[in-house]
Amino acid sequence: MKRVFVNEEWCLGCRLCEYWCANANLGGKTASDMVRNLKGRKINARIRVEDGANDGKINFAVQCRHCYDPMCVKSCISGALSISDGVINVDTEKCVGCFTCVLTCPYGCVMPSDDGHVVQKCELCLSNAVGSPACVEHCPNHAIVYEERGVL
Repeated sequence: MKRVFVNEEWCLGCRLCEYWCANANLGGKTASDMVRNLKGRKINARIRVEDGANDGKINFAVQCRHCYDPMCVKSCISGALSISDGVINVDTEKCVGCFTCVLTCPYGCVMPSDDGHVVQKCELCLSNAVGSPACVEHCPNHAIVYEERGVL
């Protein structure tokens, strides 16, 4: 299955992936949509950039790995997290906001949503307006890729 991977040595730390992710998950497809969707709002993307610039280390983007044996799904007490065709999805109607999945994700990729009552995570932009990972499409240095690799 294809997944999102980051080539850390190419990451500029520009955070455009965060903006495009947030925009795509609010139904946006274009830069003008981004202005309308994000102006005056806190950016709550499903991908985040860890900034290493201050200590001389590399920058890298972190997003759901869509693990083959996901601890987040196993720990979900309400059944809100499920796997479909290798993609881990969140059913926000079932989520009770216990955040057990947040605690068990070894990568820190499950996080509270905008309202803080349920969780959100990368779902590879399969259910939003873009149809493919927005972070990949808009990474200016092509540090983020969508491809097949080994088992996670």
